[in-house]
Amino acid sequence: MLHTSASPPVAYLFLLIGLALLIFEFFTAGIGVAGVVGAVLLLLSFYGLGELPERNWALALIFFSMFAFAIDVQVGVPRLWTGVGIATFAVASWFLFPVVDQHSLRVSWLSLLVGIGGIALTFISGMPSMTRTRFATPTIGRERLIGEIGKAISDISPDGAVQIGAARWKARTNRATPVKAGEMARVVAIDGIVLQVEPEAGGARDYRERGPKKDEVLEEK
Repeated sequence: MLHTSASPPVAYLFLLIGLALLIFEFFTAGIGVAGVVGAVLLLLSFYGLGELPERNWALALIFFSMFAFAIDVQVGVPRLWTGVGIATFAVASWFLFPVVDQHSLRVSWLSLLVGIGGIALTFISGMPSMTRTRFATPTIGRERLIGEIGKAISDISPDGAVQIGAARWKARTNRATPVKAGEMARVVAIDGIVLQVEPEAGGARDYRERGPKKDEVLEEK
């Protein structure tokens, strides 16, 4: 396996598959099969890249493209950053391996098409759809969630996950105080597929109560 991973197309494909799986696992609040497989493939890719001549700036550009993809995965909708990620990933893929002694180590056109096409399809359609499915159900309207109380199924400090009814959602606390696993949290806003929450204790009963009360405004005047 180590010998096989030291070939340009295998190291390249292991790299992009491993990074994509780790991004998916990061946005699904837990460590599962995808995370383990992604980590193993990434380690094999690093071994292969260590044995091969590669351009460091192109490798850095691949990591930047994954960061760009992750920005849009967080909100569950492919937008500008997805386009930036695809463009930078394509450029980095083409220039990743240099020419050595008049022999090009560049991966084949087939590997490039599989890699670039697969990544584009994953982050335009597959990844946003999977994250939305895992953290939401079609029977729950997002607007109705504001003001709802849920149970933190992991520490939210500032990111974590919360259970509301039968659905599990990605959550982020909008206050300095973290919410510990098992504690109750109130939804105060929604950002894509991420719920903005606050601890139930000491929080407003309803998101409409977060502004100053009329009596307080009159007293200030």
